[in-house]
Parts: sequence; C-alpha cells; structure tokens
Amino acid sequence: MKIKIVHDECGREILVQQVLESQGHCPWDGKPFERDYTAMLAQALVASENAGSVLESALEKIAGMNPEITIDRDSILELLNEYIDRLNAHRVRGGT
Repeated sequence: MKIKIVHDECGREILVQQVLESQGHCPWDGKPFERDYTAMLAQALVASENAGSVLESALEKIAGMNPEITIDRDSILELLNEYIDRLNAHRVRGGT
C-alpha cells in the first residue's frame, strides 16, 4: 500500500518514502511537516504504510479462499476514517 499525503504549505503530493528520505521534511520546499517531531512523524507514516500493506495482503489471501463469510466493511474502515478525518480537519477549518 502506498499512502499519499499533500503538504499544506506547497500543495504538492508526496509519497511516504519521500518523507522518510527527506527525514520528515517536504522534498519540494524543505519545510518540516511537523516542527517538533519530524523523525517520529516519518516513522509513524512508514508504520502506517507497512500495516496497510499487511492488511491488504491478508485480505487478498482471504478473498482468494472464497470463504463463506462476509466482512463488515465498517469494522475495518470506520476507525481508519475517523483518524483520517481528524488528520484532515485542519484543512476544513482553513488552518495548517
């Protein structure tokens, strides 16, 4: 799974690998995404991407088995959507 982010300052799309390579700074304008926790942010983004890949792979395996089950979509996505909404809330308020 590849997570894309958008830097509020420059508006450019950035991949997590680019954030890691730039040590938590925007690869386009050099500004930190988070002033106090650049390394922790980069690590958390990588962990999120890795966890997403593990989930994606597991669901692919399950789907390939054609089991007699139905997965409740909200049981997976509801909490993820809440966190993404919290992360993106500053854009709705007009701040950075």
